[in-house]
Amino acid sequence: MTLQLLTSIISDTLKAATPLILAATGELIAEKSGVLNLGVEGMMLVGAASGFIAAVVTGNVYLALLIAILAGAIIALIHAFLVITINANQVASGLALSIFGSGVSAFIGAEYVGKTIASLKPVEIPVLKSIPIIGALFNQDILVYASILLIILVSWFLSKTRLGLILRSIGESPQTAYKLGLKVRQIRYLSVIFGGAMAGLAGSYLSLAYTPLWAENMTSGKGWIAIALVAFANWKPVKILLGAYLFGGISAIQLTLQAMGVNISPFLLSSLPYIATILVLVIISRDETRLELQAPASLGEAFRGSGN
Repeated sequence: MTLQLLTSIISDTLKAATPLILAATGELIAEKSGVLNLGVEGMMLVGAASGFIAAVVTGNVYLALLIAILAGAIIALIHAFLVITINANQVASGLALSIFGSGVSAFIGAEYVGKTIASLKPVEIPVLKSIPIIGALFNQDILVYASILLIILVSWFLSKTRLGLILRSIGESPQTAYKLGLKVRQIRYLSVIFGGAMAGLAGSYLSLAYTPLWAENMTSGKGWIAIALVAFANWKPVKILLGAYLFGGISAIQLTLQAMGVNISPFLLSSLPYIATILVLVIISRDETRLELQAPASLGEAFRGSGN
């Protein structure tokens, strides 16, 4: 393997992992509050479509990112209203919004299929970018750096701040938290909206940076992978980073193999990241006790207190 090829794989790994890190970290915060959001895929698609449309119309990619964040947050707000205010089934609501997001994104993006835009430009870090192999780490777009910073901030927030402790306590026992005077519903609302905003941002990364164009269902299941990553990481931010880079690395390798013309079906190569994810989840799901201990105790359960 040549030095240039290895550098390319590292760079592609970082890019492929970025939307997963963003979406999975948002989902982590939602789940830490006790709310399961299976609508991540739909929120990513709405973010990808709205962000791309905004970039075409305004010509400002950073404004497009903000619009994508807002779009994802709005879809998440619908989920929050259904499962927190009305106490609808969280699984059913999430699945419905995933389908809804797919349909909405296809509708609003119909006129933009096939169009392209200038992607996010790399932010080069002088000197460091010239280091062999690892220099690829310092020649990435701003969202690659932001995804790593997000993991650091969320890890600090959950483990070192009072609000992080409150969030975790609500996820473990909302009834107890309510009796202590904590605003359970408000915090769950904010957590779900944050998760949707990050899903929207993750989707916009796909259409504005990773592949700067819009195509229907361009997330290709990455929203579901992001949800799976949260369980894979035992609800710990740093492990989300590692899991995302594992998926991204396999994605980068399969793209490299296709580019090299390896005599393997391209459909099989494209499925490798998903096969790897399924295998990992099968392995970790065998230890049910470990998953139960790590998962928020009230995850997926409705809170029926009053006054909050």
